[in-house]
Amino acid sequence: MTALGKPLIVLGLVIAAIGLLVAAGDRLPLKIGRLPGDFVWKSGNTTIYIPLTTIVLLNVVLAAVMWVLNKSRGA
Repeated sequence: MTALGKPLIVLGLVIAAIGLLVAAGDRLPLKIGRLPGDFVWKSGNTTIYIPLTTIVLLNVVLAAVMWVLNKSRGA
């Protein structure tokens, strides 16, 4: 396998996993984007949405994925 092959396979699997989560989103116990700590302010016709908890959760997950990928390369 080439040096580019393994990361492309991992990236494809990550994208497929995200697609499955989006497709099954209504049946999951935690609604991504509607977690406790995601702020929504509504005033008349204006809605301000700040997904703070979702951003932190995605940051932790992506950092873990990057750490695993870095460890698997032997760096």
